[in-house]
Amino acid sequence: MKKNKKKSTNQLRIIAGQWRGRKLDFVDGAGLRPTMDRVRETLFNWLQGEIVGARCLDLFTGSGALGLEALSRGAGEVFMIDKNPQAIQMIEKNLNLLSVENAQLLHMDAQQFLQTYAAQETFDIVFLDPPFNQQLVLPFCHYLQESACLSEQAMVYIEMEKNKKLLDLPPGWDVFKEKKAGQLAYYLISTKS
Repeated sequence: MKKNKKKSTNQLRIIAGQWRGRKLDFVDGAGLRPTMDRVRETLFNWLQGEIVGARCLDLFTGSGALGLEALSRGAGEVFMIDKNPQAIQMIEKNLNLLSVENAQLLHMDAQQFLQTYAAQETFDIVFLDPPFNQQLVLPFCHYLQESACLSEQAMVYIEMEKNKKLLDLPPGWDVFKEKKAGQLAYYLISTKS
């Protein structure tokens, strides 16, 4: 007798805000790793004075952990972008479960989004957490700069492999905060010129 294989799901926990402690499913996919709780807690402590009312862009949303945490903590609007259809379906389910009305969920490639839509939008905070080992961080920093979608005081959060160097940031981009945890390094970048 053959067992039906169900799509495996995992859970993430919202750290703070209106959905504090809420556990949500995310799909099990290659390279999909939600930002760890302690890293998210540190990041949103860094953003404490910036997140309420902010327009956010979660470029490689994956599990949706960063975008959902931002929404829980009072972000004005969050654009969540991913090309994985299963991840998008699960995030859509979570957004419906939480009755979220201020999120835009787009099933598309991150670079395509920046080339197509970003010129019409302005973001205060960008979450840049691409799949590891694909050398996407620096090219996407430059794509963001070229897209002109960053507000005057924009902050960019970067999560990447600890063993890689964060070099050649666009002009005017400065590391504001940085930390390491496990196998990753994470940064908050000020893009003010």
